[in-house]
Amino acid sequence: MRTAETLRKEGFDGNIHLVGDEPHLPYDRPPLSKQILSGDWDLERVALTDPAKDDELSLEWHLGDKATQLSVEEKIVSLDSGTDLSFDGLVIATGARCISLRMAGDLEGIYTLRGLDDALAIRSELEATPQKVVVVGAGFIGAEVAATARQRGLEVTMIEAAEVPFERVLGPEMGTVTADVHRDHGVEVITGVAVESFKGNRRVEKVILEDGTEIEADLVIVGIGVKPNTEWLEGSGLTLDNGVLCDDSCEAAPAIVAAGDVARWPNRLFNENMRVEHWDNAVEQGVFVARRLLAGKSNTESYSPTPWFWTDQFDRKIQLAGRTRSTDEIRIVTGSIEERRFATAYGREGKLVGILGFNRPRHVMQYKQMIADGTSWEDAIAHAEQQAS
Repeated sequence: MRTAETLRKEGFDGNIHLVGDEPHLPYDRPPLSKQILSGDWDLERVALTDPAKDDELSLEWHLGDKATQLSVEEKIVSLDSGTDLSFDGLVIATGARCISLRMAGDLEGIYTLRGLDDALAIRSELEATPQKVVVVGAGFIGAEVAATARQRGLEVTMIEAAEVPFERVLGPEMGTVTADVHRDHGVEVITGVAVESFKGNRRVEKVILEDGTEIEADLVIVGIGVKPNTEWLEGSGLTLDNGVLCDDSCEAAPAIVAAGDVARWPNRLFNENMRVEHWDNAVEQGVFVARRLLAGKSNTESYSPTPWFWTDQFDRKIQLAGRTRSTDEIRIVTGSIEERRFATAYGREGKLVGILGFNRPRHVMQYKQMIADGTSWEDAIAHAEQQAS
């Protein structure tokens, strides 16, 4: 949607086809695990387009009709309905899908949350006031669902196979703090043990852990990560490796670009091939690839953003900017862990590479700019000490 808007804004007056496997017009995903799930928002608030805007942009929609094949040489995308669409430029923005647990089988009451229909189904379950909600996976989607369910007054258990939730991204200390926010609000957080199976007669009744523990469950939401939607591109000639591999301008092949969760490209700012699963990147990259297509070979600009995202959990707004790892050096630059209101800087190889904030949006934005500017770790710490004095 962002790409189509940008194409029109930049003066492209040719045909624009938008293909999507969902029956819905484009909508905003971040509220699905929060405001939609809680019932605070109605569906109109997440819509990204309306009839007037649609008429103005003059788009041709192919909803509920997924792409099944791409011919790079012939420049044709084939759809599930049998329709073939020829193109002069192609944007691959097929996103990612949730990884599910096969042992769930056909048991009712077990969900993943990715799209609008998922959110509405889970909301309906929550409105039926289940006695016990179990969230499998303590990533940010799982944590948001757990927080939303708990704020509805439900009993919630969150299970994470890793010893520390969020450790891979935030490191052990900050991962523990994030889990403790949930414990502060009455969520039972179980770590270091994976789910082995589910029990129930037609509908889930228990979650069985690998250590033999049995947890009562009326409703289970699985949030153990996503997988990029690239299967339809197999045999196309594009390089598929944890996403659609592109150059630093997001081009996967001549006149073919990729954006959003499905795109993997070399980000020069971090010297890393990265695939980013955040809303902000989908928006920015969608705009960038539109301009990349219109500029053709004359565009040598590289796409080198500082990734960032936010998550609302209970009364905490948690924001993370940069590209962090569990082995990074960390330093609290303002606030305190005890108050759950602080900012932590991450350093690696002499550079500032990340900033994590708990209810510290101003500091996150300030350090995000410093990351984009290539600030050294030494200068970032000196800046923090100066601000504190």
